[in-house]
Amino acid sequence: MRRLIAIAQIAALAALSACVTTPKDPLRFAGADCVRPPVLHCPDADCPAATVTNGGPVVESKTGRTYFLDYPCDLKPGEKVTLVLSLHGGGSYGNWQRHYFPALDQVDKHRLVIATPYAPTRFWAPADDQYLQNITTSLIDQIGARNIKSFWLAGHSFGGMTSNRIVCSDFFKDKVDGWLSLSGGRIGPAQVPSGFGPGASTPAAPLAQTSAQAPAAPAMPNFPPIEGANGPEAAGPGAAVTPKCDMNFIFTTGEHEIIALPEKSPWADKYQCGPRRSVKNIVDAKAGYVYSSSNPNSTNKSWGLKPRPGTAEVMVYPGCKGGRLVADVVRKDKGHTEGLEPEVTEELVRLMLAAPGGKLRES
Repeated sequence: MRRLIAIAQIAALAALSACVTTPKDPLRFAGADCVRPPVLHCPDADCPAATVTNGGPVVESKTGRTYFLDYPCDLKPGEKVTLVLSLHGGGSYGNWQRHYFPALDQVDKHRLVIATPYAPTRFWAPADDQYLQNITTSLIDQIGARNIKSFWLAGHSFGGMTSNRIVCSDFFKDKVDGWLSLSGGRIGPAQVPSGFGPGASTPAAPLAQTSAQAPAAPAMPNFPPIEGANGPEAAGPGAAVTPKCDMNFIFTTGEHEIIALPEKSPWADKYQCGPRRSVKNIVDAKAGYVYSSSNPNSTNKSWGLKPRPGTAEVMVYPGCKGGRLVADVVRKDKGHTEGLEPEVTEELVRLMLAAPGGKLRES
């Protein structure tokens, strides 16, 4: 009997040891296979129109609409991540946005989960809000609120204006820790030049066009008012209304798409930050993936030329109350639509990771 008990104890210890040392299976999101390279990833140059105009393979179950989801293939259940909802600009597409702000290349290194949705009309409207909320709810449920270090809205152009509209809505205000405005309006407006726009000095081209086969962009709709916000009734190019909820804020812009970047920031004043200071220059030897027009003779610098290497200046307002992050990033010699280069993309990700988060963990 003693021998049998000893054998049973050894077997139990072996089983326990196996349970402790066996790694957990990687987390897989419903309907979102994880492969490397990521699905529908653009080449370094000349991304085909059929690729860049894709709306994504993941189906949002309640609306039947699609989106992209990029995440680490070795993500473990319970692992802490940063969640990003990335919104495309007016007349654009999900996969264009995914490569304009190519944080998909950073998901493994910086443990990001990035959802990039798509509006079939190619312009965001209140009718799309439930779809965005459904995606957000699904991801929070699958990751676990306590495992989300921070949650950011990122949006280019009209997508940034839409982020501005929804960030303090009843659904998002207690979830979102920060807003990354990718040429999508600044709190404390940056005035755009008179030649700003796709047809100002070059043939009209849609925001998402990368080849002659890309369809034309629909007409820009009126932007819906932002409820509960201070400032003008609606956001516009270069300008955001002042939100009424707490969050971190990063504004990035091309040098040519604004007349001048204001030194003051009402958002920095809100958190009693110090005067803005330049902290570093980011040098990119590699160009971004996408751009607005395939016209090689385009001269409209404010709207944007073809992708190319560049330098970006990173400026922050230090000492903000509660450790809040308020920052401006200016891409030198760039306009509105050149895709972000890899080094400046990673620097924006680093800023997001360094900012305080945790709204979802506290809810």
